[in-house]
Amino acid sequence: MKWFKGRETALAMGSEMALARLGVATCMIFSPFFAKLGGNVDVSRSVAFGVVLLCIALIMFIVYFFMDRKLDAQTGEAEEKDDPFKVSDIGQILRSGGFWLVALLCVLYYSAIFPFQKYAVNMLQCNLTFSPVDPSSFWGGNTVTIVQYLIMLVVAIASFSSNFVKGKSLKYGLLATAIVALVIYCYMGYMRQSAETVFAVFPLLAVGITPILGNYVDHKGKAASMLVLGSLLLVFCHLTFAFILPAFKGNAVGGVVVAYLTILVLGASFSLVPAALWPSVPKLVDSKIIGSAYALIFWIQNIGLWLFPLLIGKVLDKTNPGVTDPTQFNYTAPLVMLACLGVAALLLGFLLKVVDRRKHLGLEEPNITE
Repeated sequence: MKWFKGRETALAMGSEMALARLGVATCMIFSPFFAKLGGNVDVSRSVAFGVVLLCIALIMFIVYFFMDRKLDAQTGEAEEKDDPFKVSDIGQILRSGGFWLVALLCVLYYSAIFPFQKYAVNMLQCNLTFSPVDPSSFWGGNTVTIVQYLIMLVVAIASFSSNFVKGKSLKYGLLATAIVALVIYCYMGYMRQSAETVFAVFPLLAVGITPILGNYVDHKGKAASMLVLGSLLLVFCHLTFAFILPAFKGNAVGGVVVAYLTILVLGASFSLVPAALWPSVPKLVDSKIIGSAYALIFWIQNIGLWLFPLLIGKVLDKTNPGVTDPTQFNYTAPLVMLACLGVAALLLGFLLKVVDRRKHLGLEEPNITE
């Protein structure tokens, strides 16, 4: 946070989250690619791919460590004698009502997103109608994966770069390029006739609009309102998956169109909440314990990420007795459960707006200070 204190904090975090979504899309595309490489399925190749990415991340972390030390030396923070961390600091965090609202909103929202990602491909398999693709054709081979990934990079780079260019003509040109490339990407996903290629579009909209939303929070504020809107979109998407998408089963084109539009809106929701939520934490706790506050939020969040995949599996088993074909599951009950999490997050978002207005937390105010 010290790198952007008083400046474009939300834009920085939004950009970081956008790049993280690009990493998610990369894993979604290449994990099945490496697992199926050579004709026989072997998950160990996908795991090796993940290990390589972790090694690259480790190198980047080491570089960041030295950059951070250099910044401390330049600003004089390395010489400051701040109070050491005390266990009582955690109590100070836990006594903040605003912190608890943000932490609970975080666990509810992410519990409705990340566990859903685990089951989303199977959910699409159960609700969409696919035709077998000839393995010897372009759409059934490995080359199409590389081509589609390159198009995905065009979408990501063009949309991401449009946030940082000054000229309007160049900005709109990049956005138009991103939209055209996104349509081509979706068409290729449809032609491949597989659920994983359809769901792989999920992070792409987030890559482009998360920095936009972060920039808006920096200059205009309205972070709490964005949390409310993101939760509302989350409820809409899960209810669409639960009740509208199954109605298109048997309609090869209509079902995929509904799936793509809903997944893209879910990606937009996935942008709204992180772009507004994470930059809001420094307004709720003292700057010297901001790291502890983030750690506690992640700890609380991980409880939900552990619990709700188990609950989805239990609900799926209870509501599909005797079903042995995994492509015939009825996902209505699990999706309604996830929508209820969105409703709870929505209510917390409204409560957070009330608390912010009464206690003047500054969540609706811009991050940039003059």
